[in-house]
Amino acid sequence: MILGTSYRILAMLSRVRLILTMAALAGCLLVTPTPSSRAQDIPHLQFVSALADAIDQTQLTPRERLGLRLFFDASLSEPAGVACASCHDPRRAFTGNNSTMIGVALGSRSDQFGTRDAPTIMYLATTPRFSRSGAVDLDGKRLPAGGHFWDGRADTLEEQATQPFFNAVEMNNADTPALIAKVAKSAYAGAFRAVWGERIFDNAETALGAVAASLAAFERTRVFQPFSSKFDHVMRGQAKFSEQEQRGLNLFTLRQKGNCAQCHTVDTASGNPQKSLFTDFSYRALGLPRSQRIPRNADPSFVDLGLCERVPVALNGQGKAAGSSATPAAVVRPPGQDPATCGLFKTPTLRNITVTAPYMHNGVFDDLRDAVTFYATRDTDPARWFPAGKKFNDLPARYHSNVDVDNPPYQRRQNQPPQLSNEEIDDIVAFLYTLTDGYAPPGSTREVPSTMVTPAQSRNPKPPSTASSPASRGEY
Repeated sequence: MILGTSYRILAMLSRVRLILTMAALAGCLLVTPTPSSRAQDIPHLQFVSALADAIDQTQLTPRERLGLRLFFDASLSEPAGVACASCHDPRRAFTGNNSTMIGVALGSRSDQFGTRDAPTIMYLATTPRFSRSGAVDLDGKRLPAGGHFWDGRADTLEEQATQPFFNAVEMNNADTPALIAKVAKSAYAGAFRAVWGERIFDNAETALGAVAASLAAFERTRVFQPFSSKFDHVMRGQAKFSEQEQRGLNLFTLRQKGNCAQCHTVDTASGNPQKSLFTDFSYRALGLPRSQRIPRNADPSFVDLGLCERVPVALNGQGKAAGSSATPAAVVRPPGQDPATCGLFKTPTLRNITVTAPYMHNGVFDDLRDAVTFYATRDTDPARWFPAGKKFNDLPARYHSNVDVDNPPYQRRQNQPPQLSNEEIDDIVAFLYTLTDGYAPPGSTREVPSTMVTPAQSRNPKPPSTASSPASRGEY
């Protein structure tokens, strides 16, 4: 009871904090708001509308603009107040967890929380379909790869787009007709008919497919893949790394140092930044610490097993997304559990990593440097990360063999020196700051063309200096 009350209070405070920042932010983001009449009575709905109006829509097609309006419509949840943008805020590279501070997202109801961090949905347009042998690591081992969500259960953006509408801990709509009735009453219903036909709302399942296709069209635009970071400018020959950033890149790619590029792939030989998505879309078991901030984790019997619990998309029985071959939920049978995939989660892109905290699928780390340090010291200093030094405490012991303990930097053992020094970790973090979109090269006379709304502090972002690093970081 106390725990539930505490989280309800936290949820309320989070919403209050968001509303209080509205006045400061809306002044610089608001252009020509067109909220529905219903939205005018709910400050959060107005605020989300302001975020939408800050995005340059001049290059969007009618279908893409329709997707934008769906994405930012906070009246499509039950109860109203949560939009796709609530957990995928453009100011935070389309992450945000609905403004919670516990590593996972708050749903439309104040007592409902998810169990995973809401990942960025930037740079996902080229994500391949899920395959159980879709990636190959440096040792020639074939790994599962592809798909959307942390467990890859959706093959396409269309399949992914509609699931949150019907998830009880997200937007909580009862069924397809309930959702489509809201769309049909929206301020953009006429635009929806203009794009999809006058009779589009006659069939709820057909309309749901149109909703999915519209959202996917918006998510494939340059808004979500601007390629405007310092890294991108360097790859195009328009900027240069600092000495520290260059050292960080070298450490990032060296197998006997960071070895980050084994999963977060980068092609520095190419002048085309689109070949450096900083993910191979593969699935790995990292043996993360259990997060005690997640309400569901108060139950010790609950364990998120990731990929081995993956169920094919069926939209919770709400019908098929456009272009989907998903079978209706009534006849879907979960695949047989493959023990070798328990504890595996998808490798996210590192693009915009400096503004997408918290980190990892369970949001266990708030600080980027802590996340990098974990990789270097998980096995050499387990007591730093796990109670009593008992590793992998968020995964049943029978699945511990799935955790990577052989690839660098994991091959070091307890009490051995880490593969990365304190200074080398700082260098890698400095490099990661070059992946933040919205960079303006020195001497540029105009704003870098980008439709992404970036936080003011991410303009030409710089990592914290070592001298001002929090003491709590310790040696690593």
